[in-house]
Amino acid sequence: MYGMVTPFQRARSEEQRTVRRQAILDTAAAMLGEMPVARLSLNELSRRVGLAKSNVLRYFESREAVLLVLLDRATREWLAELDGALASAVDPRASARERGDQVAAALAASLAERPVLCDLASAQAAVLERNVSTEVAAEHKRSGIATARELAGLLRARLPELDDADALRLAAGTLLIAGAVWTHTHPSAAVLAVYEADPALAVMRVDFRTGVTEFVSVLASGLLARATGCSA
Repeated sequence: MYGMVTPFQRARSEEQRTVRRQAILDTAAAMLGEMPVARLSLNELSRRVGLAKSNVLRYFESREAVLLVLLDRATREWLAELDGALASAVDPRASARERGDQVAAALAASLAERPVLCDLASAQAAVLERNVSTEVAAEHKRSGIATARELAGLLRARLPELDDADALRLAAGTLLIAGAVWTHTHPSAAVLAVYEADPALAVMRVDFRTGVTEFVSVLASGLLARATGCSA
């Protein structure tokens, strides 16, 4: 039951350690369904999982280490469903530019349905990678490269004009754009009050799906134009 810290008993086997790690990850994932990344604290995570904070740290070196694992997991879950979304959205008979726009719209729509992934991605470089060891950072980066390459393969299947390098640029750019746009589409209470008080300033407000679609479309058009040697 949440709020009850049970007496800690050291896991005696690797199987027991795996169960404990998974319980911590599952609890943190459930918390992200209730609150943004910025509000998830190690103290509250420890309380909900039923372990003292020092014991949670036996399995993960920091709050950020837990969240990096969840980011990797959320990204892989997204990719597992993305191929079908792209297949439905992209017309293989369309021009390169049209397919680029269709890819961008499909990516934005699928990301908009995964707010936890976007929130984690928005915190990745500025927060999550700042309080981890080199070992955890290296593991996270290896996983990130693998998922970026998987995404690049999905994109190149719809935009075969791109070579492997440019497909990877589009994949990496999409992930960076999603994180950046998410931050700007979730402004502080002070900024929201400013928009409410002065509608003229609300022109600076960005809609997530629209913003991702537009930025990814521009990036795809540029890469396609460079690949084909003409306007995409």
